[in-house]
Amino acid sequence: MSVVIHHFVVHQLAINAEQALTLVPKSSCFDVTPDIETLGYQLNQAYAAKPGKGVGSFVDPAQVPDSNETGDSEQEDVTPAPSQHQVMAFRQLLQEFQENPDNFVDFSLKSSELLLKSLVETGTVETGFVIFSHYNFLATDYLLITLLNTKEHVEINQQLELNRADHLDLAKMQLAVRIDLTQWQTQAQEERYISFIKGRMGRKVSDFFMRFVGCEEKVDVKQQNKQLLNSVDDYLASEQLDPQEKVETRTLVADYYKEKLDAGEDIQLKELADKLPKDDSGDFYQFNQAQEAPLEEHFQADRAALKTLAKFSGQGGGISLSFDRKLYGERVVYNADTDTLMIKGIPPNLKDQLSKA
Repeated sequence: MSVVIHHFVVHQLAINAEQALTLVPKSSCFDVTPDIETLGYQLNQAYAAKPGKGVGSFVDPAQVPDSNETGDSEQEDVTPAPSQHQVMAFRQLLQEFQENPDNFVDFSLKSSELLLKSLVETGTVETGFVIFSHYNFLATDYLLITLLNTKEHVEINQQLELNRADHLDLAKMQLAVRIDLTQWQTQAQEERYISFIKGRMGRKVSDFFMRFVGCEEKVDVKQQNKQLLNSVDDYLASEQLDPQEKVETRTLVADYYKEKLDAGEDIQLKELADKLPKDDSGDFYQFNQAQEAPLEEHFQADRAALKTLAKFSGQGGGISLSFDRKLYGERVVYNADTDTLMIKGIPPNLKDQLSKA
C-alpha cells in the first residue's frame, strides 16, 4: 500500500538575524522520486497514528463579523478575533489551487505566509519545516500540511566511519492538518473533511493552526472513541453474554481497530455492528441510534482505544494497576461487596519486592 504524490514542497520558518520569525521559501516542488513517495507515505502514516485528533470543516464566513475588534480595546493581551477576510483567506487559496493545480508552489508560499501571520498575531514562536504534501491514498485526494523539526542521528558508512546528519522527526509530529479534498468536493455538507492534531502540553492547535486554516471543530475524535468503547460495553451487558463471549467480542473490536488504523481508514459504525453479536431485537447499530447522544456514522480510530480494549487499568490513592481483560474472573477476581480485588499468581518481580518489604 502506497501513496501517489501529486505535489510535495517544503518551506522553513526560522529566526533571522534581527530575532524575528521569518519564512525561508523554496521556489519549486520536489521531483516525485521513490524517496519522496516513501516520505509521503511515512508522513501519512505518522499523521494517521497520532491520537486525539479533531475533525471539522471550514468556518462559515457568515458567522464571523467582518472586524478585528475584540470588544475591549484596553485588553491588549487579548488576541484579536479573525475577520471574514482572514477566515476565508486559506480557503480561497485552496480553491484557486484546485482550479489551477500547476500553481502548487505559489499556493504553498501564500499559505505559509498566512501561517506566519497567524503565529505573529497569536504571539507564538514556532520554527521548523512547513511541509505541503498533495497526494492520493486509497482513492482519496488529500492535502497534508505539517510543521516538523529535525533530529540529529549518526550513520555508519561502508568504510565504517561515523557521519552525523539530520532527519525529519516524524515521531514528534504535533502540528498538522489534513484536508480530504475528495470529500470537500463531494460531501462538503457533512462538515467532516478537515482533521487536525489538537495540540500538546495543554496547548491547542487552534491557537494558530486552526486560525491559519480557518477551521472549526465539529467532532472530538477522542471523545467519539471513548464513547464507542463505553457503548460496546453497555451493548454486551444488554446481550447478557458470558465472560468468554465478551472477551471474544472485544477481541473482534480490537482486530477491527487495528485493521482501520493500519489502513488509515475511519471506523464505520454499520460495518462494526455487523461484527458484533445480534439478536431478534436488533444489533449494535440500532442500539446506538436509540441512545440520547448517538455516535457519528464514521470517525477516525484512536490508537489509544486499543489499550482500553485489551486492559483494565486505573490509578489513585497511591495505587496504579493494570491487567489484561482476559484475566478478569480467573486470575483477577473483584468482590463488589467488600470492594476488594484478589490477584492469583503475583508477577515474580513484584513478589520478590513484597517478600523483602
